[in-house]
Amino acid sequence: MDVFGHTRSRYSGDYALITPDTHVNSTMVGWEKATAVFHITPEMGARFTQYTATIEAGGSSGLPGESVQRFIYVRSGSCKLQLDETHSLSVGGFAFIPCDTPHQISCSSETKLVMFEKVYNPHPDFDDPKPVVGDASDVQGEAFMGDEDAQLQTLLPVAPEFDMAVNIFTYQPGATLPQVEIHVMEHGLLMLAGKGVYRLSDDYFPVAENDIIWMASYCPQWFVAMGKTPASYIYYKDVNRDRLTEKEL
Repeated sequence: MDVFGHTRSRYSGDYALITPDTHVNSTMVGWEKATAVFHITPEMGARFTQYTATIEAGGSSGLPGESVQRFIYVRSGSCKLQLDETHSLSVGGFAFIPCDTPHQISCSSETKLVMFEKVYNPHPDFDDPKPVVGDASDVQGEAFMGDEDAQLQTLLPVAPEFDMAVNIFTYQPGATLPQVEIHVMEHGLLMLAGKGVYRLSDDYFPVAENDIIWMASYCPQWFVAMGKTPASYIYYKDVNRDRLTEKEL
């Protein structure tokens, strides 16, 4: 405990940096032997929810609300995901579960899950997306804008039926985003490894493993990896929808 009330966490109108020292656990209705730390929610202005779920041995998940799609990424431990069949997920395993799809996550030992949830916005010209189950170790990285030191792994299909994307970005020490980005998509991000400096709006912050970042639409953003080991993060963004016709969330 910091007796001087200091933290690196910061909340602003168009971004937030949330560090592990400020986490507060909550119970979740419908879940068994599980707690969550809600990092990013509509209460702060976001159009999605990001939280870390900790499921104890013998625990299980509940279902999200109506029309809510769910993406899970195993941060530690392992779990069973019951969909149309049973899938075993360990660290780096992930799954996309379309809205209103019956499923359950169960654990035989303590497991931490990174969770992204968003109300699905259907497109009139395309069918709803199908479930996706995979492992990050099987997803080939690609050089981002030609930089071999900045590798991007795309975990979900790049297809118009999906209105969300989840990627993993890995930087070698000294690698950067090639420009300050300002765009319509918003982000939720978890630092998986390493450290660096993130520009958020007009501010610069040291960031490290387990830090969470929210970036609102049009928040200026930029990152440089620092230290002697690679830095990586998993992040969410909303995609593939006409902004003038999106339904109210």
